[in-house]
Amino acid sequence: MKKLFVLVTVIAMVLALTACGDKKNNTTPTTAPTATTAPTATTAPTEEATPTPTEAPVSNVMSHADYVAAEIESPVIIEAYVMDTQSWWNDKITIYAADKDGAYFIYEAACSKEDSDLLTPGKKIHVEGFKSEWSGEVEITDAKITFIEGDEYMPQPFDVTALIGTDDLAKHQNERVIFKGLTIVAQDDGAAFKYKNAEEKTDDLYFKGTVDGKEVSFCVEFYLRGKDTDVYKAVEGLKVGDTVDVEGYLYWYNGANPHVIGVTVK
Repeated sequence: MKKLFVLVTVIAMVLALTACGDKKNNTTPTTAPTATTAPTATTAPTEEATPTPTEAPVSNVMSHADYVAAEIESPVIIEAYVMDTQSWWNDKITIYAADKDGAYFIYEAACSKEDSDLLTPGKKIHVEGFKSEWSGEVEITDAKITFIEGDEYMPQPFDVTALIGTDDLAKHQNERVIFKGLTIVAQDDGAAFKYKNAEEKTDDLYFKGTVDGKEVSFCVEFYLRGKDTDVYKAVEGLKVGDTVDVEGYLYWYNGANPHVIGVTVK
């Protein structure tokens, strides 16, 4: 019995040791091990920003020749004189401007209502923005403007009649120009002019004129000269065959498409 008792005791001890080994190897930790993570930067790496109008480089003001030579979508800085403006809206205004060497179309520049009232003809402004192009029209977009005290200037209209149909006409883009001795020709429906919104008359008017067999399409831009202006009413009174002088700003839309500010029937 004693040997039996000793044998049983030895076997029990061996089993106990084996059980302890199994527990050590198979027990699941009460908490998951902490993974090593890459350190988080306290600030995100700085990405090179796309230029905005307020970040246009500070440099000398461009001459008109510099502006013409500048690449499309490049930042530009010019100083010029206000010729005219379209209607202010939503803190933006579109400006027709010129210096003594050429002209600029400044599309929807940032502008408060108070400042828009100061954009009178002849007023000198500093403009920073980006040179852009839309359907052939070269313009300044995303612009900011500041006023410059001092001299004023207003160009006289330049006669471009002889340049109709030539490549030289485009060299005067956005300038204040005049076309003389044009003959009004019919629209597709036979009328002398066409409404963009015939029912409400709240949009542009279109008409065409020819001289020496060369044709020009004109636009009475509603936000420049609306339905209550003398220009709008004069175009509504045109007849096919009328001879006219037409003054405007040489806007471009897939070809010359002046924004009209004056029509005189001869």
